[in-house]
Amino acid sequence: MTDETSDILVKMRGVKMEGRSDETWSPIINGVDLTLKRGEVLGLIGESGAGKSTLGLAAMGYTRDGVRISEGTVEFDGIDLLKASAATKRDLLGKRIAYVAQSAAASFNPAHKLLDQHVEGPVQHGVMGRNESAQDGIELYEKLRLPNPDQIGFRYPHQVSGGQLQRCMTAMAMSCRPDLIIFDEPTTALDVTTQIEVLAAIRDIVDQFNTAAIYITHDLAVVAQMADQIKVLLKGDEVETADTRTMLAAPTQEYTKSLWAVRSFERPTKPVVQSDAVPVIRVENVDAAYGTVPVLHDVSFDLHQGRTVAVVGESGSGKSTTARCITGLLPPKSGQIMLDGQTLPADYKKRTKDQLRQVQMIYQMADTALNPRMSIGQIIARPVEFYLGLKGKEKRRRVDALLEQIELEPTQYYHRLPSELSGGQKQRIGIARALAAEPKFIICDEVTSALDQLVAEGILRLLARLQDELQLTYMFITHDLATVRAIADEVVVMKDGRVVEQGPKKEMFKPPHHPYTDLLLSSVPEMDPDWLTNLLNERGVDNIGDAAVDKM
Repeated sequence: MTDETSDILVKMRGVKMEGRSDETWSPIINGVDLTLKRGEVLGLIGESGAGKSTLGLAAMGYTRDGVRISEGTVEFDGIDLLKASAATKRDLLGKRIAYVAQSAAASFNPAHKLLDQHVEGPVQHGVMGRNESAQDGIELYEKLRLPNPDQIGFRYPHQVSGGQLQRCMTAMAMSCRPDLIIFDEPTTALDVTTQIEVLAAIRDIVDQFNTAAIYITHDLAVVAQMADQIKVLLKGDEVETADTRTMLAAPTQEYTKSLWAVRSFERPTKPVVQSDAVPVIRVENVDAAYGTVPVLHDVSFDLHQGRTVAVVGESGSGKSTTARCITGLLPPKSGQIMLDGQTLPADYKKRTKDQLRQVQMIYQMADTALNPRMSIGQIIARPVEFYLGLKGKEKRRRVDALLEQIELEPTQYYHRLPSELSGGQKQRIGIARALAAEPKFIICDEVTSALDQLVAEGILRLLARLQDELQLTYMFITHDLATVRAIADEVVVMKDGRVVEQGPKKEMFKPPHHPYTDLLLSSVPEMDPDWLTNLLNERGVDNIGDAAVDKM
């Protein structure tokens, strides 16, 4: 990479941005500069609310509703994006500038198949015809290690896992071979083994096509593998910028050093349960299928009162499918789900209201789990009225109490809409909605994967406190082994719809491991810029774009 001016693809100078609340405009980006060369990757990091995504979108000359660029310049390949015509922008966006959103579930059209959506960009921009684009899409699916790449494009978004959907979005962004891609937390929904493959594929695309990228993330170990330089943001201010190795080895600012620090939260592990104790939930010899395709095979484990069982495994391993069987959304083909020693009807439609009340769920993506048209108070009030029968003032008092329980002030949040909340606040509302039914058992489905480390730690501390106060039982679906260490009492490892290993957390993190568990543990990124390259070499991957990792 040279320093010649012709290599500069993106140049932002003195960019100030404002957000509107009611009729008042308030600053959210405070005079940030950014320079990005062809083939270079810039990592944008900082905690929730730092302005990472807002600045990344501004590099495209784009702002969300209620946001404006009040000062500064934004140039892409010599084109002033703030003065460019609508036609010029239409020609650039999707073709030469692409965007990979954090929430793939909220970004795909649920009414159209994945491959149909993939080909829209190349066809509309005249890059290639439909058949050629479809074949290219299949090749990109294969490069991104999606299962059955020649068939998965004919599914609808709801028919694939969150990790698979995120990779489909990455393939779609790459479809026109753009000069610039904005990656907005593209691997937060991925397990550690899949993340390696996607990171390797992204790196290969950047190298092969000399693509520039802005990589937005709260995962410092990931940005260490991807970025040539790192820019740290805090509340709209630039804290510091440096090349990646310098930043990792010697950050100059105290805030950056605090981000580098290892999070301290790890709750004490509870004593081993007595063998004769009746579990709150028992999953016993469960087989399940989607249509004629088997997806779970003889799955068994117990969840006891006041304890947390972490269920881990790669995308498609059966974690969320097991949760669907427990909730009755997917009736098992054989086996049974038991609540307090009593067999639950396989289909939720045949369960009593009290049985439904006892099993609740907190979802991964609060953006798609909360009704955007309802106020926070209305969202929490629905299960309060449905399960507890409360109305009027009693219902309002219960909703206020739940908001206080999740550490949000009722008078400030009751009438707000989900769009007015941060990611962490929205996830707290998801917790309050689950608590509103006064359940015994809660499934936490990747509830911290979309959050930065500071906010995620706050959510984990909240869940731990609530568990102690209410003696709740958690099934914690996660791909984040740091989260497992922080909150789990027991661990269940799944692969290909089977339980391959389970036991107390302390035993699970000590060797010897099942080969697949060992693969998961060795796939957790480290704060070393050479970690990914070294790991791929150790696993015999000559071309990082192939990322032919043996998943044992």
